Order: sequence, then C-alpha cells, then structure tokens
Amino acid sequence: MSARFGLLEVDERWRVNLSLLVRLHWWAIFGQLGLIATTRLLANNTFPVITLGAVVAAETLGNVLLGRWTAQGRVALGHLVGVLLLDAVVLAVLIDLTGGALNPFSTLFLVNIALAAALLPGTWAWILSAVNLASYGGLFVHEWLTSQHHHIDIGPTQDFMRLYAMWIAFCFAAAFIVYFMRRVARALADRERELQVVRIRSDRREKLASLATLAAGAAHELSTPLSTIAVVSQELRRTLSGATPEIQSDLALIREQVARCREILDRMARHAGENAGEPFGRLSLTAWADTGLDGLAERDRISVEIAPGAEGAAIVGPPRALGDALRGLLKNALQASPPGATVRLWMGADDGRIRVAVIDQGRGMPPDVLQRAGEPFFTTKVPGEGMGLGLFLTRTLVDQLGGEFTMASRPAVGTEARIELPAADAGERSSP
Repeated sequence: MSARFGLLEVDERWRVNLSLLVRLHWWAIFGQLGLIATTRLLANNTFPVITLGAVVAAETLGNVLLGRWTAQGRVALGHLVGVLLLDAVVLAVLIDLTGGALNPFSTLFLVNIALAAALLPGTWAWILSAVNLASYGGLFVHEWLTSQHHHIDIGPTQDFMRLYAMWIAFCFAAAFIVYFMRRVARALADRERELQVVRIRSDRREKLASLATLAAGAAHELSTPLSTIAVVSQELRRTLSGATPEIQSDLALIREQVARCREILDRMARHAGENAGEPFGRLSLTAWADTGLDGLAERDRISVEIAPGAEGAAIVGPPRALGDALRGLLKNALQASPPGATVRLWMGADDGRIRVAVIDQGRGMPPDVLQRAGEPFFTTKVPGEGMGLGLFLTRTLVDQLGGEFTMASRPAVGTEARIELPAADAGERSSP
C-alpha cells in the first residue's frame, strides 16, 4: 500500500502542509481549553476535568514535538496522513467526554474532512473522510451502549445551549475552515509563483546554452572563410598597389568589415558563454561604476550618483561580467538619449541589497516593446549598433547572482533599467 499511494514520498509540499496543520493545532488547543472551562462552569453533573486536561496536555506536548520535527524537513505523505488520523481520534475522545454524539461541537468533524480534502491526494482524502465519519458514528454507538446519563446536564442554561450552542459550533467550524483554506490557497499561490520563476530561469539558461552553441559554431564555421577573405584582400591590395584610390578604398573596406565580423563573433562567444571560468570577487560600488564606464566613448555624458553611506557597500560576483553588464546598460542609455543629453547612473544600498538604476532621456518604449525587451536578438536599434543580446545576458547574469532586473519606460520621457543584487555583507546598509 505504501508504494501504491506514495506514503513514503518525501516532498516539500507535505512539509508546508504539515507546518500549517501545526499552527491550526495551536488554535484548536486554545479553543478546547476555553470550551472546557466554560462547560465546566455551566454543567451540573461531575465533569472529567482531569481526563480532559490530560488529553489536552498530551495534544500540547505532541504539537510541540511535531513542530520541531517538521522544521527539520523530510516530511512524507504518510506522516501527514498519520497526524490527520490521530486528529480524528483525539476529537472523538474529546467530544465523547463532553456530551457524546449530541455535543454541538461534533460539527468540528467537518473541519477534519475539509482539511483532508485540501491537504491529501484524492484516495487518502476519501479514506480520512470515512475515518472521521466512522469516529462520529462511534459516538452514537457508545451512546447506545451506555445510557442517556452519558450526556452532560447543562441545567439552568439548557435553553441557551439548545438555542445557541449549535450556532456557536457552526461558527467555530466555519472560522477554522476559512482560515486554513486561505492559508493553503496562499501557500499554493506562493509555490506556483516560485515554480514560474524556476521555469523562466530554466528557459533563459536553455536560451543561453543555445547562444553559446550558436556562437561557437559560427566562430568555427566562419573562421576559415574570413581568414581566406582577409588574405586575398591583402594580396589584392599589394597586387593593385597602383590602382585608383576608389579601388584601394574598397579593399580597405573589405578588410575592415572582415575584422568587424571577427570582433562580432568573438563578442558573441565571450558573452554567451555564461562567463564560465571567471572567479567571483568582491566589487565595491565605486569600482563597479569605474568598470562599467571603462571603454565608453561618451562617458562625460554620464552622471554618476552614489548614495551617501553606500560607497563602501560591495557585491560578490564575476567582476568582468558585472562590468560588461553595466557598460551595456549605459551604452544603451547613451544611444537612446538625444545628442548631448545626460544619462544618470544611480547606485545605493539598503536592507542588505545593492540597487542600481540607469536612467536615460530617450523616447521611451511602448508597452509591447518593453515586454519583449530582453529577448535574445530582439532590438530596436539600427543595424550595426547592437545584436539584441545585451539585456538578455544582463538579466541572465543578475538572475544567476540571486538578484532582480527590471525595466520601466514612459514614451517621450525615457527608460529606467534597475538592477538589485544581494550585498556582499548584509550588515553594510545605507539609505539612498
């Protein structure tokens, strides 16, 4: 049976479900204590306070141990099934000791059935529902085997209990069901978001691997023809040394374009290889800004702002790759902004996170273009200015370092690219 129903299957969802059940147990224990105290004050006949106290004490101790064990992980389906089975037995004992089948709070069996339906696979949900129904039916059997004296005599407050106890019990059951169902729904939604993030990152890694393969293949296949063209053009230039200036200019253009093709292939291979082999290092914000500005043709148009107190903050990652990523964002901002317009680079740190923003004064991007920004080989630039890989590789690098890359844009106002990464030391904080 274990193999058939997967009782030994260890999964994070069982641990999450069991941790939520532990929290619900604490609410149930507090409610039981309140009900026992109230009923003890209202009842006329002898009330088994010691027995009930022993049951609740055992529940409390068991829940403490269960909470500690759940926090350690490796929870299987069988553990969750066992706890829900024990819950049905404990509830039956408590109901039996406080009035039997006619106790209005017997409606709490519906809570157990709802929990089984929410937390367990189909087969086990039906089994646990049957166990709870059998436990409730067992109370009637016990009533028949004993006598009516098994009931608790409420005495002067009998009319109140007869009129309102069932409604109060129904309210308790509804509150528990709604509370726990909402917790389960939120847990499932959080899990779905996590899975969506994992799927997106996996898809980006696959695209990155495809780019690396494409770059390596292109470099391998085109290296020989490009070398041949370069050699032939050089020979033609030497042979036609006395040719007209127009021919000499065309031959120089051929060699220039061959060199550009080689540079493009080298850049694709360098960027698409996930910066493999580059060691991680500690990089301060000031050093990161200097690395990103290095090699830019119009760096005088960039305004660098480091938030007060954030100069000593640092990140850990591949320095060259981080510099290339920031340089690419700055280059995009310079190309998008009008000639002479200033591009703003803001850097800060707070709450253990490094935050960077690159803000241009360009035309901005409409929503449909902004949604596609970052896809490989998607670009709005004119031919020759970019291949549409910079944003994709920047986003991939930031994801790999546990950060977040986002973009915001307003048409006719400009675009802001934001990078958020974990700080090298969470204790290094400043307020931007």
